[in-house]
Amino acid sequence: MSEAEANPHFRPVVKTKALNVIYPAADQPVHALSNIDLVIGKGEFVSLIGPSGCGKTTLLRVIADLEPITSGTVFVNEMSPSEARQARAYGYVFQAPTLLMWRTVLENVMLPLIIQRRPVQEVQQIAKEQLAKVGLQGFEDKYPWQLSGGMQQRVSIARALGFEPKILMMDEPFGALDEITRNHLNQQLQELWLEQQRTVVFVTHSISEAVYLSTKIVVMSPRPGRIVDIIDSPLPRERSAALRDSEAFIQLAQQVRDALKDGAL
Repeated sequence: MSEAEANPHFRPVVKTKALNVIYPAADQPVHALSNIDLVIGKGEFVSLIGPSGCGKTTLLRVIADLEPITSGTVFVNEMSPSEARQARAYGYVFQAPTLLMWRTVLENVMLPLIIQRRPVQEVQQIAKEQLAKVGLQGFEDKYPWQLSGGMQQRVSIARALGFEPKILMMDEPFGALDEITRNHLNQQLQELWLEQQRTVVFVTHSISEAVYLSTKIVVMSPRPGRIVDIIDSPLPRERSAALRDSEAFIQLAQQVRDALKDGAL
């Protein structure tokens, strides 16, 4: 049990127990996830990190009810993933922005709320507020193809936050971006998380990104994907770009690197 979980006020929003995902195959079944035990508390920023094919995205998709499980249990806000999805308990940001190119930025952010049949005036106001929070005020009438990759991904984040989900799930949203843009969006995301205090589950291949963003880092092994270490970050919740050069940051990055190396053995 972590220090956070020992707190009497700790509230788990995601809980998995003995979770397994096995895909059938003609020759030999693929064991994607093996006996995953994980507890994520309210307001935590949890990164899943590990080598390609270790099941990070599969675990995220299981939590989001986008992937079935073979055995074990999963609870999201004390509901099944299916019930949580129907209750709109989470927002999901994919690796690619998945925007509709023929709709404006504002219309893309409005779309999920329109599908919920909320009043148009209310939907427009919410969409504009979310775009402002991700630094895109003034771009409402642009089309996705007129924006950079980083700006498109910010539109996706604004769209995911529009219906005020309790949990934000992000599947390597900045992986295709250059390092400068990625670091800038990391800082924006960290500030947004600090302001809104939502629970975030974040998939990444980047040690630096995981260390900068997370309150907890879940290190996974090569297939079959299993958790080899769960590292609670000692870094302050409020972070700046200068933190990357600190001794505490460097030491935590080395701890994650060592866990990844041990998991590969």
